[in-house]
Amino acid sequence: MTLDPSTRSALRERLKFYRELGIGPLYRRQVPERLDQPQADDPDFDATVEAAESYELSGVVAAPPAEDRAALLQVIADDIGPDCQRCKLAKFGRKQIVFGTGDPHAERMFIGEDAQGLPFVGRAGQLLNNMIAAMGLKREQVYIANIVKCRPPGNRTPERDECETCSPFLMRQIRVIRPKVIVALGATAAKNLLGVNDSMASLRGHFYDFSPPRTLMDTDEPFACKLAVTYHPAFLLRDPRQKKEAWKDLQMVMRHLGLSASRRTPEGA
Repeated sequence: MTLDPSTRSALRERLKFYRELGIGPLYRRQVPERLDQPQADDPDFDATVEAAESYELSGVVAAPPAEDRAALLQVIADDIGPDCQRCKLAKFGRKQIVFGTGDPHAERMFIGEDAQGLPFVGRAGQLLNNMIAAMGLKREQVYIANIVKCRPPGNRTPERDECETCSPFLMRQIRVIRPKVIVALGATAAKNLLGVNDSMASLRGHFYDFSPPRTLMDTDEPFACKLAVTYHPAFLLRDPRQKKEAWKDLQMVMRHLGLSASRRTPEGA
């Protein structure tokens, strides 16, 4: 069977998507033509069609409605699985997958790198809570996710291939939550989301138009939001002098969202 160019291109993109998710290899299977299929005027035709439909739909779970974002996020978590082996981080004593936490309908989404069972726990997590509180919000009112879903050994910076492996799942999370603003916490999150290698000094202080990449597997509507960059809470704990700069970044986000800005710089843990 010869495929036309458009079909061949679509198939190539779909196979690429599967490879990004770690699914494969996929093989082509020859299906012999059946010579005993009933015709429309055959009395057994309706029964055959019904049986075929029942067989084809068995084990298929209908996708949750678009408004049920918590269920859609759970679908993504299930796709990742409890014991993901897609990259080398699985071999470094990982205890669990770190998916994300917060309000699935949040207008504000924070993305960083802090994988210890839940996104942003410990002192860095407490400082992030204080930053969110200074914006007049509670942690439960935002959504927090990570660039990678597993903690790198020695808490090192995630490597490029590790970030790229998790990226399709993070992009799906963003498209489900559909925030108005994403705040990238730290250089690793900012560089991977924006696809640039600039310094934090040049990345901070302004908004970027951000649209999560899509594949042929995605059926949701195209989506775009604003993205701002600020310092990672762990960096602020090491250099508290930069808290005022981080607060300027958050105030920029607050003005965009119409939130009342506090005069107080967030305190550390």
